[in-house]
Amino acid sequence: MRLVTYAGASGPRPGAVVAGDRLVDLGDVAETVTALLTDAAALAAARARVDRAEAAALPVLDASALLAPVVPGKILCLGYNYRGHVPDGVDPTANDPEYPDVFVKTANTLGGPNDAVVIPPGATDVDYEGEVAVVIGRRAQRVALEDALDHVGGYTILNDVSDRAWQRRQSQWALGKCSDGFAPLGPWIVTPDELGDPQDLLVEVVRDGVVTVSQSTSTAIFSVAYVIHHLSQVLTLEPGDIVSTGTPQKLPDAQDAHRPLADGDAVTVRISGIGELTTRFTAAQEAAA
Repeated sequence: MRLVTYAGASGPRPGAVVAGDRLVDLGDVAETVTALLTDAAALAAARARVDRAEAAALPVLDASALLAPVVPGKILCLGYNYRGHVPDGVDPTANDPEYPDVFVKTANTLGGPNDAVVIPPGATDVDYEGEVAVVIGRRAQRVALEDALDHVGGYTILNDVSDRAWQRRQSQWALGKCSDGFAPLGPWIVTPDELGDPQDLLVEVVRDGVVTVSQSTSTAIFSVAYVIHHLSQVLTLEPGDIVSTGTPQKLPDAQDAHRPLADGDAVTVRISGIGELTTRFTAAQEAAA
């Protein structure tokens, strides 16, 4: 299933997308997408409704009404998690770190699929990072590696927007990662049964009509299963939490032509099996005198 949260007449409501652009309302099955993911009976009822749905009789999905699919209690992210290109004959795993490099994005960073990212005043080097984001569906505390994927509720897309200038000013990354709205999320959550193997997805980013990132999750250093296992040894992952799995390196031409994001720019992250998330960037408005 593809689960969404959308703005209904009475407030946010959960739903499912079928036939590409039709909406099945699930507001009478569960109050939120997170509640749906954590209740096996409700999830089964939602699946049955989706299976019975006749697409022609359903309303067309209003993409402008989509909100962030979940409101996570925690957003945990990985730094370096993809192997770069190495010459023939060189072991691609030679420089792999022993453990993931984990950082946090705070609650104020969350944005929906239609929310523009406001570039903070004085920001000089705002950048994008397209990532597969894992949505926790079952509480995970010190889980075994072989059981880790059982705690996944689904997968979505996160743009880990970053202010490189602030990031370079300190050893900790928080101030470079946590400006308001710096974590657009969506447009929906794809459940594991529909997605298949999370280590066999193509992650791409398009800016100005040019593909700047294109790499398979098969080249990730740490798998989704390992990351959930690893994190859960230290902190408890709760339903609705987001674990964002890192971004591949930009293609060489894009690295050479690096240009900070500016007012009017748009970046699309597309991931096979999940879909596309387009984020628009706008300059901060001057404060009224």
